[in-house]
Amino acid sequence: MYRCVRVGFGGGCSSRMINAPPTVKSFSLFQSEKITINKDTKVPDACLFTINKDSHTLGNVIKSQLLLGPPVLFAGHKVPYLLQHKIICVQTTPDYSPQGAFTRRIIDLISKLILWEERFQAAIKEKQEGSEQ
Repeated sequence: MYRCVRVGFGGGCSSRMINAPPTVKSFSLFQSEKITINKDTKVPDACLFTINKDSHTLGNVIKSQLLLGPPVLFAGHKVPYLLQHKIICVQTTPDYSPQGAFTRRIIDLISKLILWEERFQAAIKEKQEGSEQ
């Protein structure tokens, strides 16, 4: 399927057809394909989480969130190449699983984002009500 893209600089524009997939396909996956988990054989109590088709920013946010908790000894992320997937390594204490820490921190992150969205919406509403008076 071809898409028409407007290309041009300055005052003139021209149209050309390119063979590109729709942009939604660059980040949408089935739920089971989004994150894969592999046990790290070199480090005890560690797992490698591979996040498919997501940004460097998300990897950094998840890593920072993982480092907040005491059961996590190490959390790091890397992007081997821009077109490759993000890898997050998590090592925990022996009494806590890396998958449990990852899940718990993702839930905490979602809760924070919901709270920030509510505060943002309340601030917008307050600003709009203030400007109407």
